[in-house]
Amino acid sequence: MADALIRHAVTVLSARRVEAFQFASALSLGLEALPVGHRAATVRALEQAGFTGKRLWRYMRADLPAPTLPRLPHVHIGHDPSDRSGRRLEARHDGSTVAEAVIGLPFQGVGVLWWIEVAADARGRGLGRAMLGSALDALTGLGAEAILYVDDDAPPGHERDRSAANRLYERAGFTEIDRLYSYTVPS
Repeated sequence: MADALIRHAVTVLSARRVEAFQFASALSLGLEALPVGHRAATVRALEQAGFTGKRLWRYMRADLPAPTLPRLPHVHIGHDPSDRSGRRLEARHDGSTVAEAVIGLPFQGVGVLWWIEVAADARGRGLGRAMLGSALDALTGLGAEAILYVDDDAPPGHERDRSAANRLYERAGFTEIDRLYSYTVPS
């Protein structure tokens, strides 16, 4: 079925570049890329039709609670201004934000850790790990399990290298569920 549908779409759209499983917007709980490990037949059908895949995201999950992680002592939790359904966690020191995270409120028992950031001048002091602990505590309090996505498509040493983030999440008990890919076939 996948072969027939993909061949039909490529034929109908052959005058232009055809994309499949592209991110059209910011991440959402609904996956907007193909989880290649769990959709092998779709991957084969796309590749046989001439599509080329590009790794975009690592999709991970963790059991909660996460009692072995440190927590930040004073974290403000408020609405995320960019998404009212999310929560922003913020740690401040001397009037400046030193670490922050954004979580998505649970949907069907699943909460998303959208991102964690530590100010460049505050890195190397364990704030990322402690903010992760605080964010996972917030998700635990909401009755959720935790998932996250890591955009680890950049090579090591690149400014978007996510090796440190991957190590942080793995040490915190996150396990990879799948890799998310997008596909294109040139016109």
